[in-house]
Amino acid sequence: MNAFDKNTSVVIDDAQLLADEAKYSSFGDTVHYVDPPKIFRTCAGSYMYDTAGTPFLDLQMWYSAVNFGYGNKRLNNVLKQQIDLLPQVASQYLHQTRIELAKTVALDAKKKFGLDGRVHFNVGGAQAIEDSLKIVRNARNGKSLMFAFEGGYHGRTLGASSITSSYRYRRRFGHFGERAMFLPFPYPFRRPKGMTAEEYSDSCVNQFARLFETEYNGVWDPKTNQCEYAAFYVEPIQGTGGYVVPPMGFFKGLKKVLDQYGILLVSDEIQMGFWRTGKLWSIEHFGVTPDIVVFGKALTNGLNPLSGLWAREELINPTIFPPGSTHSTFNSNPLGTSLGLEVIKMGYELDYETTVPKKGAHFLEGLRDLQKRHKEIGDVDGLGLALRAEICTDDGFTPNKELLDRMVDIGLAGDLEHNGKRIGLVLDVGGWYKNVITFAPSLDITHEEIDLAISLLDQLLTKAKKG
Repeated sequence: MNAFDKNTSVVIDDAQLLADEAKYSSFGDTVHYVDPPKIFRTCAGSYMYDTAGTPFLDLQMWYSAVNFGYGNKRLNNVLKQQIDLLPQVASQYLHQTRIELAKTVALDAKKKFGLDGRVHFNVGGAQAIEDSLKIVRNARNGKSLMFAFEGGYHGRTLGASSITSSYRYRRRFGHFGERAMFLPFPYPFRRPKGMTAEEYSDSCVNQFARLFETEYNGVWDPKTNQCEYAAFYVEPIQGTGGYVVPPMGFFKGLKKVLDQYGILLVSDEIQMGFWRTGKLWSIEHFGVTPDIVVFGKALTNGLNPLSGLWAREELINPTIFPPGSTHSTFNSNPLGTSLGLEVIKMGYELDYETTVPKKGAHFLEGLRDLQKRHKEIGDVDGLGLALRAEICTDDGFTPNKELLDRMVDIGLAGDLEHNGKRIGLVLDVGGWYKNVITFAPSLDITHEEIDLAISLLDQLLTKAKKG
């Protein structure tokens, strides 16, 4: 009997589960990265465990939704206590932690950005993006066109797909007449030859600014001083795009153009929020003030679907954005808001602003050492514990998706070795060419676990290169 048996009345074996999944489940709501798909049974800390009890060191933590580790006792206890106190309440009524969480986020933003604002809740990241689009359209008299970045990802609902650069998320769902205009994002590793990263960053800003030179550049009416586009949606560090970190001066240059022409800046923190980069919001690293911040994922450490946004007062006060402007039945459920409140309290109490950069530096140092031993690692970079390793051919530059795919398969097979025992490795694939390992380990990962991760990556690369 396995460890998970005591908590489950009936344990169905993997083969039967996979057969049932193939027959009864929609494949449209998941992604099958490996064949057959992997089934996990339990989890704790930085690890997940399969049916055989093999541990898998997770370096992606549910796409950065479980920033604070699997089975975090402090957060689990909050959930358990809330179930006995007030597990449900319709979203048109109020409860304490909803109000406390909104106040906590708003006061934090006031301290950091110097602006009054309000917090608005929903149930998932894409849904919060949808709400932000309503706020932007409403504040800009119905303007529905947005700017966004090449390589950007904001979700797969219809509205979020319109500002996500990948056509494959829109291809089968009709014509998107209000699709965003996608601008180049400064990707330091793949910048044009002869340019420094900073020069490339300036070039991207200048390319954007050029749109406003005359009425014939397509977005600006100089006679009325109006832009056809309402907002610029940004991920300060691209998530699905491959954890690309732009030069530190990039957003200051971009924001200068936005402010000049009255365009709102919306910071998508769904993947990079809650100390993933060492700050509550990743935009804090870049010295600019957003008009809207959208968040989700790690707000509840993956224990409850809750998301939200902060918007400055002028955009979201009840006069301009009245009750009923958006609605979702579960949008501020007490299980989620109690968890979110505890996540923010815990983050500041445990000083993730100090610990995450230190752990990130240690992890990055290990990746750079690994890069010296494997010429197929073309680039390593990161901010806090949002890290990247770009897998290439042996020229160190040409994308090598095939090699990374083999690495993912080997990691999920659980055939690596540590102290004479089997162990697996959970990786996430991202990047413009699907050749980037995007690392989002638990923020509570230990230095010893980081060293283990580097050792396992070394094994993984060595095995994968042998085919």
